[in-house]
Parts: sequence; structure tokens; C-alpha cells
Amino acid sequence: MRMLMRSLLLNASYEPLRVITWQKAIVLLVKGKVEVIASYDRRIRGVRISLVLPSVLRLLRRVRVARRFHQVPFSRSNIYLRDRYRCQYCSKPFRASELTFDHVVPVSRGGRKVWENIVTCCIGCNRTKGGRTPREARLTLVRQPRRPSYLPAHAITYGMNDVPNSWRDYLSWSG
Repeated sequence: MRMLMRSLLLNASYEPLRVITWQKAIVLLVKGKVEVIASYDRRIRGVRISLVLPSVLRLLRRVRVARRFHQVPFSRSNIYLRDRYRCQYCSKPFRASELTFDHVVPVSRGGRKVWENIVTCCIGCNRTKGGRTPREARLTLVRQPRRPSYLPAHAITYGMNDVPNSWRDYLSWSG
């Protein structure tokens, strides 16, 4: 039900821009700034208006999206996105709730909380590694961590367990 309260906003070129609240979707629709591409089986009723709850909206006018050349913010969710929700030791995919992040060089040995020292890790591999380096724990990194230069547009889908079917044609999936 929580995903029913969100709408996918597409640019005029059909590229996904962001996920918005249903309230914002209704405002854009009433102002004539978007067209409804797909709807949920639910209505929003007001005193003088009744609308089907939009699932996917497309802007009528193309919005220039500034390609960000600034740094991607360091956060847990962006680490998960960079590592594609896979443990960087066993390479298995996991849900966000089943992951943690690991300091490649442990904090106790001077390891810092930076892009180049943090990886996505499953709980089992994290326990195996403990306060050791990967080499000491006989673990191999899938790939060396580094600062991403960007996060792709399809990143808005990661972490969502119940993405509506109506969104799937407009989002890129990396299996």
C-alpha cells in the first residue's frame, strides 16, 4: 500500500526523473503540466473533483536535467547503490535490511569512513572478517571500492521491494 502513495515522474522524453508523492502528482495534473501514462485502481475524491490516482506521469515540457559533476554524497544508501546491493566478499545479492557496510581497513587500524574504505557486506561475511583485513580473514573483494562519479537514473528503483508493474517499462534494471 505504501507504494500506492507514490507516482513515477518522467521527463517529456520518457526518462525517469524522480518518485513523487500522490499529492504532488495531483497538483501537477490539475495545473496541466503532466499527462497520465498509467494509473492505479484507486480514486482521489474532492468536493468538486474525482481523479484516478496516477501511477506514472510524463511532463508535457522537457526539463533540462543538469548532469551533476559534483561529488555523490557519502551515505549508506549510496554505498549500497554503488555496490548494487551485493556483498563485496561473497558477491551474493541481498535486500538492504540484510546488508551492512564494512571498513576494508578496520577503524582500529586507522581505516577511515570514506568511499575508498567502505564496502557493502552481508552479515555472515562481516562476522567472518571481524576486525581483520580481508587478506587476514582470507576474503577477497569483488572489486576495489572507489568514489562513484555519478549514480545512474535507475538508482531510484533500488531498495524498493514493491515497485508497481506500471513503472517497470520506464526503469532500467540491472538484474
